[in-house]
Amino acid sequence: MKLRRPAIAFYAGVLLVILPMFTIFVLFNGPDLSEEQILQQKIAELQERLRHAEMLNTERRRDILALRENIGMLIQLADQPHRNNTNFTHHLGRETLWRENLLMNSRSLDLQLPSIHHFLPHLLSNPDGLQPSFKLSRGRTGATVVLGVPTVKRDVQSYLISTLQNLIDNMTPEEQEETLIIVFIAETDYDYVQKQATEIEEEFHLYTSSGLLEIISPPSNYYPDFNKLRQTLGDDMARVKWRTKQNLDFAYLMMYAQPRGTFYVQLEDDILSKPGYIGIMKNYAYKQLTLKKEWLILDFCQLGFIGKMFKSVDLSKLVVFFVVFYNDKPVDWLLDHLIQTKMCRFDKDSKDCKKQKDSVWLHYRPSLFQHVGTHSSLKGKVQKLKDKQFGKVSLHRPHDNPPAEVHTSLRAYKNYLLSKAYKGETFFWSLLPQPGDNVTFYFNPSIKIEKFLFRSGNAEHPDDKFFNTTVEVLPSEILEDNSYPVTRDGYLIVGSFKDSNGVAEGTLNTNIGPIKVLRLNVHTQSDRWAILSEILIKPFGNTSETTSR
Repeated sequence: MKLRRPAIAFYAGVLLVILPMFTIFVLFNGPDLSEEQILQQKIAELQERLRHAEMLNTERRRDILALRENIGMLIQLADQPHRNNTNFTHHLGRETLWRENLLMNSRSLDLQLPSIHHFLPHLLSNPDGLQPSFKLSRGRTGATVVLGVPTVKRDVQSYLISTLQNLIDNMTPEEQEETLIIVFIAETDYDYVQKQATEIEEEFHLYTSSGLLEIISPPSNYYPDFNKLRQTLGDDMARVKWRTKQNLDFAYLMMYAQPRGTFYVQLEDDILSKPGYIGIMKNYAYKQLTLKKEWLILDFCQLGFIGKMFKSVDLSKLVVFFVVFYNDKPVDWLLDHLIQTKMCRFDKDSKDCKKQKDSVWLHYRPSLFQHVGTHSSLKGKVQKLKDKQFGKVSLHRPHDNPPAEVHTSLRAYKNYLLSKAYKGETFFWSLLPQPGDNVTFYFNPSIKIEKFLFRSGNAEHPDDKFFNTTVEVLPSEILEDNSYPVTRDGYLIVGSFKDSNGVAEGTLNTNIGPIKVLRLNVHTQSDRWAILSEILIKPFGNTSETTSR
């Protein structure tokens, strides 16, 4: 294959990136893998990156050809004489033809290949129908893994912030460098999109700035008229519209994600992940390639469309299939039909079909993702789907806290006591907090506190959080130079719970000195119960603090 200079330069750059990575990989994994296995895995990684680069190169060549053809037509129009009305009319006809061909982005041939416009013809009158209406991005490309997280407005409960926090928390700093999370706000209400994007940006500013996290939303004219859909599968129209939109949402997200990384993983906005999931997925993918298994799907969750990994070069097939049949069936059914169409024979039985599908649709166990949402984005639909392969979900995070006497005015639910939560045995779960309620920790003797962290809510009850609640400390001695606000009874206000994630954390100034009491002080009435799933109080000089995350 004859390569153009830009392509050769790109491949050389890939090699310069891969070789140092190989050296690091050998250093960290040498005792577990033979040098031959390590080399095979890195070769597989390089080959897949090159395939992705070749795909991008082909797309750029296609764009150049289309542009050259349209420029040629423009030059022909400029050369047309307009000396008389006949010639002028002829010129207008050619101009109209050129505009139509330009809009179709196709070459002026008698034979034209189908495009997305054949299945979504309304896009012909909306040239910007595929451009995001909102985009917050640092332009990260060349990622190893791209995570697609579609989200919509939910009437009952949103899990998005806690899902993103979980996905990021379970990555190492090195994995964050080679990963891209795309949050796709699949709504056309621009005010809502901006509000949701602002909340994400404020909560995850560090990661939007680094390029790990980006946010997009589609233009309203991307979608067809949902009132003109065919009623299929005997479903009511509300469900038909819901699943049709979901098909188009997934197609849009995949089109956007395809050029940005080697592998693409489809997720949802109401899930949990396991620690180290990025490395596990990546290594499993390359392992199959070294074993010469030409997989189409790697399945890291047994539910629906969650945790499905694809090679980015294969996403075009999925996009086309979803766009062709967007009105006909749900997206997970279409995925199964695509693999069945590709792998199964009509003259063989279902057993043989399953065998063929299993050869390209590989399942990893135990599952790396768990569905935690209860309320579907389809109004009125309640789903309690759980992946049994995921294992038990951790509902609290234990720490080795300093000795303290604990008290609370909140009424505990069943055996979810504050004393047990402080020891790391379970979480604290209370009934409705009221103004003036508090959770208090008494230290005898007093201790100097370096940092604190209180996390409310958990995976099963993400909205059971502390709202408008401050973290306050009572020093052993009165401070002359104090930068903290002071309550009427002499406590220093050193932090508060964020509404977005239900977390209060911070570090204390060294001039505060020893602390006698630390308390969480509730200021407003809540219409929900409250959970403390993590309690961390770290004294100065304590290096033995352990955590089970």
